[in-house]
Amino acid sequence: MRTILEDIKTQNFKSVYLLFGEEAYLKNQYRHKLLDALLPEGDTVNVNVYENADVPVKEIIDLAETMPFFAEHRVIVINGSGLFKKNGEELAGYLPGMPESTVMIFTEQDVDKRSKLYKAAKEKGRAVEFAPQDEETLTKWILSLLKKENRSITRQTLLLFMEKTGTDMENIARELEKLVCYTMGRDVITDEDVEAVCTIRVTSRIFDMIGAIAERKQKKALDLYYDLLTLKEPPMRILFLIARQFNLLLQVKELKGKGADNKQIGAKVGLPPFIAGKYVAQAAGFTAAELRTALEECVSYEEKVKTGKMNDVMSVEILIIKYSAQKHRNIEDK
Repeated sequence: MRTILEDIKTQNFKSVYLLFGEEAYLKNQYRHKLLDALLPEGDTVNVNVYENADVPVKEIIDLAETMPFFAEHRVIVINGSGLFKKNGEELAGYLPGMPESTVMIFTEQDVDKRSKLYKAAKEKGRAVEFAPQDEETLTKWILSLLKKENRSITRQTLLLFMEKTGTDMENIARELEKLVCYTMGRDVITDEDVEAVCTIRVTSRIFDMIGAIAERKQKKALDLYYDLLTLKEPPMRILFLIARQFNLLLQVKELKGKGADNKQIGAKVGLPPFIAGKYVAQAAGFTAAELRTALEECVSYEEKVKTGKMNDVMSVEILIIKYSAQKHRNIEDK
């Protein structure tokens, strides 16, 4: 990220910028910074934007060969093309000889660093990964945004806020905007404000559902499931998220068993330490054998739904009932 800022500061731009990784907010921010620096304000003639898959590579190459119109740069923005995972060979072969007046900006979530296009982009310009930010970085960022709005927040309330929003900066920014509007005329944001206006992510509801299953609170677990259905969340997506949660809990349990602390566990599985602690507590409600079996059954139920042997809504319902039943505690840990 610093290299991009340095390029902007010195006006010494590379021909290719590949912005990739899970953190969409930062990718968008840096893409806009580059566009603002490369193009005069209001210039729509020298910029072309391509979105998603099926990018017309030949058309892009032809466009890249076109000189900019009364400007220093022609900018081609390519978002979510998937070319860094497959079908990027033609463009990879073109990049080394691309005119210096053309700048290509790619934004991707996933890339294959072994691909010819990734290597060509890195050789010709900059490949910058935008990973989820750690708790300390997010905390500083949130506090800086609130300071600009003349708001303050306690550490406890901030943790509550981050539990609801997760680490996605785009989601955090949206929820902060709602909080600022809701607290108009006041300086301090409270727990009550967060509870009143912040939307709980689907993954948070899944976490609460698994927690209810671990505590053998069957009615609560089913109620949370029905809430998700009311919110039009597809049962198969819910099943996928449940499987993902069980998989995370199994990893957490195994790491905890090896003596890892919350910070180490968080770093291994991609969770902030304060959230990793909650996963450790939730994992304690299951044996390792239960978690492995639950994962296997998630895969089995998905297959049965896809082959028409089981109803999608019922498949998740059965899974919840089975693993939240009190009698299920007799499974021995392995």
